[in-house]
Amino acid sequence: MTTQNLLVELLVEELPPKALKKLGDAFASVLADSLKAQGLAGANATVSDFASPRRLAVQVSAVSAQAADKAVSQKLMPVAVGLDGSGNATPALLKKLQALGADASVVPSLKRAMDGKAEALFFESTVRGATLAEGLQKALTEAIAKLPIPKVMSYQLERDCELPGWSTVSFVRPAHGLVALHGSTVVSVTALGLTAGSTTQGHRFEAAKAPVVLAHADDYAATLARDGAVIASFDARRAEIARQLQAAATALGAQAVDDEVLLDEVTALVERPNVLTCSFEPVFLQVPQECLILTMKANQKYFPLLDAAGKLSNRFLIVSNISPADPRAVIGGNERVVRPRLADAQFFYDQDRKKSLESRVEGLSKVVYHNKLGSQGERMERVCAIARAIGQQLGGDALADQAAQAARLAKTDLLTDMVGEFPELQGTMGGYYARHDGLSDAIADAIEDHYKPRFAGDSLPRNEVGLVVALADKLETLVGMFGIGNLPTGDKDPFALRRHALGLIRMLTERDLALDVTATLHSAVPVFGALVVDPTAALADFIYDRLAGNLREQGYSAQEVDAVLALRPQRLGDVGKRLLAVRAFAALPESPALAAANKRIGNILKKTDAVDAHVSTLLLQEVAEKDLFTAMQTVLPQANALFEAGDYTASLKALAALRAPVDAFFDGVMVNAEALDLRLNRLGLLQSLHVAMNRVADLSKLAA
Repeated sequence: MTTQNLLVELLVEELPPKALKKLGDAFASVLADSLKAQGLAGANATVSDFASPRRLAVQVSAVSAQAADKAVSQKLMPVAVGLDGSGNATPALLKKLQALGADASVVPSLKRAMDGKAEALFFESTVRGATLAEGLQKALTEAIAKLPIPKVMSYQLERDCELPGWSTVSFVRPAHGLVALHGSTVVSVTALGLTAGSTTQGHRFEAAKAPVVLAHADDYAATLARDGAVIASFDARRAEIARQLQAAATALGAQAVDDEVLLDEVTALVERPNVLTCSFEPVFLQVPQECLILTMKANQKYFPLLDAAGKLSNRFLIVSNISPADPRAVIGGNERVVRPRLADAQFFYDQDRKKSLESRVEGLSKVVYHNKLGSQGERMERVCAIARAIGQQLGGDALADQAAQAARLAKTDLLTDMVGEFPELQGTMGGYYARHDGLSDAIADAIEDHYKPRFAGDSLPRNEVGLVVALADKLETLVGMFGIGNLPTGDKDPFALRRHALGLIRMLTERDLALDVTATLHSAVPVFGALVVDPTAALADFIYDRLAGNLREQGYSAQEVDAVLALRPQRLGDVGKRLLAVRAFAALPESPALAAANKRIGNILKKTDAVDAHVSTLLLQEVAEKDLFTAMQTVLPQANALFEAGDYTASLKALAALRAPVDAFFDGVMVNAEALDLRLNRLGLLQSLHVAMNRVADLSKLAA
């Protein structure tokens, strides 16, 4: 059967830029999947999606004009129900056949086959394959219905505007055109009150032709580029913008601020990108560059330029949707627009510095943090107490005092005009204002860094003071929210508790802090008084679950992670070394046998009451138990010494020497001897062995 490429385009008014990429992907994938499911396109058909501010389109390769007929076998009913004793059709069977458009004449041809324990009747028929018009209509309807539309709007079709409500359409934006081409043939389909044709519209201002006539499905992108001045592909348009940005920045000896999200948003705003260079007055560079960069990116969608040292320059790049011969008007307009934004930032900065951070502390008591946990002022007091305790533990009085001071001021920038306008700058502005107040770099850096790590891959706080305050801040959030029952559910985590837990894990792990997880969590509970119920147990489970997932993402196997975390190691800085030790042990030829033996020992000990890890040499009767005891006297002190020295890999490898005596013990010794003293002595021997074998990890988790 001959095939041709299929093109479908929906022409609409400007789509929401932050949703455009998802809309384009969904429209293409759902429509193509439907065609494949109906047999109109092959499973390996190439699907190309297009998305611009005014269009969603998809091109599917090798689409048939009609799907192949399919043989269908449909179960009717058990033979005992459908046929009487003489083999004639029962009324029930005749009624079923009638519903399928058949009659009694097909009864002799019905297929018999076993269905479970009973023989059943099956009706075999051939279903005509769907035509492309039928299949595409279904696919198009499905694709539109399944679009991840952020907010639907309703509008009336033009031809029926005199009949309110008669032809109301709901869609993300009003649709104005529909193209459906199979090769060069228009496919007769409709959608959103539109009938498919072969014409579309190009760029609003710079199209060479209007309308743009599409002669063939294969020529879509090329025709739109030539006649419509539109780069239809989102990815191609994005790559072109990135290329132009790089070229413009290089020509100025600068580098554009790298922001993938901004690049995606700008790609969704233009159809024919044209990068231009603009500038602003150098006097604005006295304002912290984070403020200027944020206002240019967030409010104007501009790309700030940095010099070789990473400092903001007074030049920036814009992505225009038009390419005039003389761009001065476009450049001048954008420079006029950005100036008030920068002036606002300068005003906020100047006003904020008129008050010290210390003078703002009292105002925190007027800001609600949570209705069950009090104000930001109360929260600040809790964070201070936790920070002081952690600082005392890690660095004595000096660190405790600095951490408490930084924690006291860390949230005060929430009351500044700059952070009120740009919440993303909280912490950052606190650092600037702290330096302006004459505070030390250690305190200023800690205030700036105490939110870190803000996201996956973010850096950790730069100094010990910042590390302590960041730990205290996250601990207060986790203990407080868990303590009032505000736990994450499914994909909902409004207080970012998963992110806070991962941040806590990263700091404890990467800085190898001498803090025990459970003890640290428990120590933060008293600062809440009667506001919370002690959540230490549930919160510890949550943290270890986050740690397990994080370790698996790093490439450790589920067995390795389970073996190490089964012991709930309290010093998270040790976890990496333990994992490497388990991996090295698992590679030893003795590993499978020892892991299996360890699992067996654990199962034996579970079935008994608490056993004292004590062994009397006088009660060792069998040769195998004597040999095992002797081997343990040599191996276990070595393994324990290596463990205490932190050489977990060598400690586990030392245990390999026990494989032969352990195997011999289980082959030749009855653990549950009838004589109580013998039984308890053998259980004590196994208890001693079990404790020694599971200091680094639970080796039974490695058993197949």
